[in-house]
Amino acid sequence: MNELKKIVMDCDTGIDDSLAIIYALKTPGVKVEGISTVFGNASVEQATENTLRIVKLANAGYDVPVVEGAAKPLIGEWSGPVSHVHGDNGIGNVDLPASDQLPLNETAADFIIRKANELDGELILVTTGRLTNLALALQKDAELPRKIKRVVIMGGTVHAPGNVTPVCEANFRGDPEAVSMVFASGLNITMVGLDVTMKTRLTQNHLDMLDRYCSEASRHVVDYIQNALQYYFQFYQSVDNFIGMCPLHDPLTIMVAVDPSLVRMQTVHASIETEGELCAGMVVADFRTKPSEGKEISVCMEVDSERAVNKLVSAFL
Repeated sequence: MNELKKIVMDCDTGIDDSLAIIYALKTPGVKVEGISTVFGNASVEQATENTLRIVKLANAGYDVPVVEGAAKPLIGEWSGPVSHVHGDNGIGNVDLPASDQLPLNETAADFIIRKANELDGELILVTTGRLTNLALALQKDAELPRKIKRVVIMGGTVHAPGNVTPVCEANFRGDPEAVSMVFASGLNITMVGLDVTMKTRLTQNHLDMLDRYCSEASRHVVDYIQNALQYYFQFYQSVDNFIGMCPLHDPLTIMVAVDPSLVRMQTVHASIETEGELCAGMVVADFRTKPSEGKEISVCMEVDSERAVNKLVSAFL
């Protein structure tokens, strides 16, 4: 019998975050213990509102607490929402019904610490946005690395090009000091970066198939996905020449947290560059014969993209 995976998600809820949340809430064997929010794709206030609405839409059948987190990086100010990527409201301008649920009266950092203590070494933390909340939690509790089973992080790149500078991915670029603190902490880290997420693509054909074959219980969710992803498809056509498709950054991350066999990982000594116009947020991997820079982390290098996409689609059939 498979062990129940107890997961806290930390999201800047945009289009792909929302799909990751829905997948987690629809997947047997997964209990989402809560979702914390952070600035990034949208303001933290908008991300929180989006998360509450997505939780209502997914209707997991159990309570999923939501807690609002950091509004800006550890150092400096937030550069603002990326509405050209995720729409004015962060979820492709889709107007979902409001939720009656309110966020907890607790900081995201305190929530992460509390859940780590309550779950006694069983917590899997899945981050799909900036790592600010986790960094703040580490500042409050230096023992956190031994309390969390695993942290699965969407962010960074080792071999693939960056998506905001030639060498940097957006989540790591958005708060490099936080990422540096997390990487140096001794946490058991799995990095799901652009090396694998850019190869894992959902297409319009997949959405059309979902339209035809989705279960009645998933119809409203599939309608949302179909509508929200049109905005995302347009962005990726403009920047990467992807026609009627988009990469699955955040959904692949939650899928790897649930089923690591989807990817081939390599243990790498890695640290994070925090300075430089083009390099702040860069993952510096030490591939020398005797690496000495950075802490060991697991980096996803290859992905069974067809199986991953089929796994995602199958959650709604």
